[in-house]
Amino acid sequence: MRYQIIVNPIAGRGAGERAILLIERYLRQHGLDFEIVRTQRPWHAAELAQQAAINGQFDVVVAAGGDGTVNEVLNGLMLARLSTVAPVSVPPVGKVEAHALAQQPLNVAMGVLGVGRGNDFAYGVGIPKDLQAGCQVLAANYRRMIDVGRVVGGLYPQGRYFGNGVGIGFDAVVGFVSFKMKRLSGFPSYIVAALKTIYLYYQAPLVKIEFNGQAFTQAALIVSVMNGRRMGGGFLMAPDALADDGLLDLCIGRQVSKARIFALIPRFMRGTQADDTAITTGRARRVVVTALQGVLPAHADGETICTDAQQLTVELLPHAIEILCARP
Repeated sequence: MRYQIIVNPIAGRGAGERAILLIERYLRQHGLDFEIVRTQRPWHAAELAQQAAINGQFDVVVAAGGDGTVNEVLNGLMLARLSTVAPVSVPPVGKVEAHALAQQPLNVAMGVLGVGRGNDFAYGVGIPKDLQAGCQVLAANYRRMIDVGRVVGGLYPQGRYFGNGVGIGFDAVVGFVSFKMKRLSGFPSYIVAALKTIYLYYQAPLVKIEFNGQAFTQAALIVSVMNGRRMGGGFLMAPDALADDGLLDLCIGRQVSKARIFALIPRFMRGTQADDTAITTGRARRVVVTALQGVLPAHADGETICTDAQQLTVELLPHAIEILCARP
């Protein structure tokens, strides 16, 4: 088996570059046949992954970075099912094509080595955070099929795939604020960003949310649509979510006071927010969120989808990709 290791050298504020020598050492200890390539620009990881899958030279394509790198590699592998030519810069798929895509084979699996800040996708699918343990997972070659989500709207009218989740509203702004921080990283940066965002993003938009044949309208501070379990390195948005159950997990928070937001943050850290009267949960294959008043800031796997969209559609492609992970 051959492994392509796509390393984002600036992931985790330079942790990606610092991890390369260790990755080489651990993979050689396991006798693996691998090639390491560094990304050079945004979306480069997607292009590299897509080309690797199309060329058929590798059996496993590994994202070594944070959730953003993982998201790009995932997109590249999904796009490989649509193209037999050069990589493209934007996912060129429509809704019908996306559902057909889930049925087409992909003769390459995905791996992850978490060297970023959050590593939330890895947490949700059973990939250890420790680098040496992550390399052991690659060597063990245990695989499972997982679902892949797709969000349409904002900067991606053609759609962008995600593995962990889409955050609309408060948590998207938290991610934007955290990204700008220079001195803090990891979960502490998200905590500080959340506290700042309480004052920056207090007025929630009035939205219509449609799923499972029903629709309701409310001022929604947060709409999280999850395939994984965690966001921001420590906020359990969907503590019971499974990445292979064919359903998206929803966590919807209505507009509450600033004091109530402060009180909710620890509950999200423990994953007990579903018991709060401000929170609505559910499961669905497809969700449409429309801003009736205000706009929708959103991210997918930490990557900006929009800052001011009017409508977003999120859907799930069941068992769309094979991933190497720890045995249950």
